[in-house]
Amino acid sequence: MKIIKFKTKDDSNQLAAVKEDGSIYPLPYEDFLHIIEEAEKHAETCLSIVKKAIEDAKPIQQKPADLQLMLPLDAYEVWASGVTYLKSKNARNYEAYEGKEEVSDSYYDKVYDAERPEIFLKSTGRRTIGPDKPVYLRNDSDWQIPEPELGLVLNKHGRVVGYTVGNDMSSRDIEGENPLYLPQAKIWKHSCSFGPAIRLAETVENPYDLTITCKISRGGEKIFEESASTSQLKRKYEELVEYLKRDNELFDGTVLFTGTCIIPANDFTLADGDLIEITIPEVGTLSNPVEKLVIQDKTAIL
Repeated sequence: MKIIKFKTKDDSNQLAAVKEDGSIYPLPYEDFLHIIEEAEKHAETCLSIVKKAIEDAKPIQQKPADLQLMLPLDAYEVWASGVTYLKSKNARNYEAYEGKEEVSDSYYDKVYDAERPEIFLKSTGRRTIGPDKPVYLRNDSDWQIPEPELGLVLNKHGRVVGYTVGNDMSSRDIEGENPLYLPQAKIWKHSCSFGPAIRLAETVENPYDLTITCKISRGGEKIFEESASTSQLKRKYEELVEYLKRDNELFDGTVLFTGTCIIPANDFTLADGDLIEITIPEVGTLSNPVEKLVIQDKTAIL
């Protein structure tokens, strides 16, 4: 079962549950955050809360494809994990070490093999967007890509309550210039998106057997497409969450991206007008157009 949020005809927000057959049932909550809070209040699972809420409800007539989908969760914070896949480690080496993927004892080799994973703050609520909203390109970077990832939706205790599709936009040239530039390579306006739904954790049989596909189109033509599996992840989700929790306060609805296993060729960079589509079949397709961030008097303008 999945949770979505969509815009109604009267311009209000409606949270809904989507069953396996595609039928959609309205929920009496404004945001998925409230389902998490309700589950904690009654010591139940989110799935149990949702099942009770739609027990006597009637499905709406629209199909998911007909709805204007929104960010399904107003997450206070989005965190991300780095160098959790071998392909990611090799790409980071290429950026930082003059085109070499294999480097003896590099920063990224150390992170890949270390006990402690790389975890960093990716975004805040006001910087995060949902499906069909534009992700922006940095003006001071010439090498930018999407990073398709599985996102874990957590409660304040660190329990995984759902899964979503994440796009961790990245400036490869900025990070490659110096690893201390990571925040600038990762955080800017509209550099983070997730959605289009949240798949309830109890309904995912094996989260280490999910296929992620990323397709990028330019001028209506496909210019990149690649798939990979979460089975290639070096670390366990519990391990990533445990380190995120250490001496840290988690909030209900915190999202943790688990790293990317899909990276376009080294000569590829996103361009204004591109379309990014990231699919995890169990969750859906997160689609975001790409736009150049317009700067006027050093102020970001939508």
